[in-house]
Amino acid sequence: MTKKQIILAAYVGGVNEHTLWEHPEAGSQIDFSTFRHVAQTAERGRFDYFFLAEGLALRARAGRIFDHDIAGRPDTLPVLAALAAVTEHIGLVGTLNATFNEPYELARQIASLDHLSGGRAGWNVVTSFDAFTGANFRRGGFLPHSERYVRAEETVAAIRRLWDSWADDAIVADKASGEFLADAAAGAFAQNSTQFDIAGRFTVPRSPQGRPVIVQAGVSPQGRDFAASTADAIFSPYASLAEGKAFYADIKERAARFGRGPDEIKILPAAAFVIGDSKADAEEKARDIREQQLTDKTIQVTFEQVWNRDLSAYDPDGPLPDIDPDPQAPPIIQGRAFVFQDRFETVRKWRELADERGLTLRGLAHEVSGKAAYVGTAAQIADQLDAFVQEDGGDGVVIGSHLVPAGLDEFVDQVVPLLQERGSLRTDYEGTTLRDNLGLPVPSRDAQLAGATSEGAR
Repeated sequence: MTKKQIILAAYVGGVNEHTLWEHPEAGSQIDFSTFRHVAQTAERGRFDYFFLAEGLALRARAGRIFDHDIAGRPDTLPVLAALAAVTEHIGLVGTLNATFNEPYELARQIASLDHLSGGRAGWNVVTSFDAFTGANFRRGGFLPHSERYVRAEETVAAIRRLWDSWADDAIVADKASGEFLADAAAGAFAQNSTQFDIAGRFTVPRSPQGRPVIVQAGVSPQGRDFAASTADAIFSPYASLAEGKAFYADIKERAARFGRGPDEIKILPAAAFVIGDSKADAEEKARDIREQQLTDKTIQVTFEQVWNRDLSAYDPDGPLPDIDPDPQAPPIIQGRAFVFQDRFETVRKWRELADERGLTLRGLAHEVSGKAAYVGTAAQIADQLDAFVQEDGGDGVVIGSHLVPAGLDEFVDQVVPLLQERGSLRTDYEGTTLRDNLGLPVPSRDAQLAGATSEGAR
């Protein structure tokens, strides 16, 4: 039986408390050399793509900026454009917000990156609805939570219409004049929907890979449907095999309902790793890393987001707060994605866990905040990762590190050769575009939609 090929992506976070800032080998989070090192290291390891996250606002607690967040991160697109010049094969995926950006602008920027990189561009579609982030934009916080996916779906539809507005052979050479001529219909587009009323001529010819790759993350039922109907790849939060298999099966089933085949969408959970000389050594390293990541302030703001109360009076080494969450109060934590569906139910489960295991706030933080999914020797990690993919926990993983920028080197030098020996990871790039290397089909151009208005048109 042919083994599934593991898809690998390298992740550099935009805002986080997971990076060990004070580590003696830690580098700048904003200097171009950091991004270049990670991207080139990932390409040396035959990774499929480099993934750059981005935050549009500095996260705050009670009006003050977190002390462990990245400040001053350069804009995503210039960084990826610069990386296109110093890499040859690896895909370049950027996080760009569908709530505050306009389709024409986004389509043009991403398509331009795709041409500059020879077909290696991807777009991680994210949404935002909060007034705190929206205050940076002219639209402010106008968009209700219920409309975020409506806006995202219509944005993606408009952008695909723009990308499809040029035929593959829309530009031809005039042998007599030596000039290049565009087809008269090239670039024509129109869309009228609840969010947009746009029409004109798109300036960028069709992508070298048909369309740039679309990445999305979503765990709610609405988010899963959006991803299953729209995305080429999904950034999943489920790194354990049991949760990963359930999510994998659910997304593939939803994709089929939208008329898509199982190979048309790839699922990649985030994954961190800690390599040691033995299992015990790796576990000791992982505990040390977690102690450095979970500072007293990090523990406090993590739980304050759920309780939505000031918890500064509670000892991290004491019991959980004996008060209930206050969802009606103004948010004490702002600019941070809220991933808990029900504050009261979350706190109830945490109290049960703390009572059962005798956990303090600090101990609970160690249990419920993100841990490294792969801890062990290089061989053990290779075995675990290979099993996760072969058993359909996902199609691959998006790997980040607590140490930036050199943390990925260890994985590439020690784990990648073992995966290649197992026949689960390429030894060289097979194609020239990101779609080629992900094993995604080239989308057919929908010429009818390119120049037509969308559903609900005048």
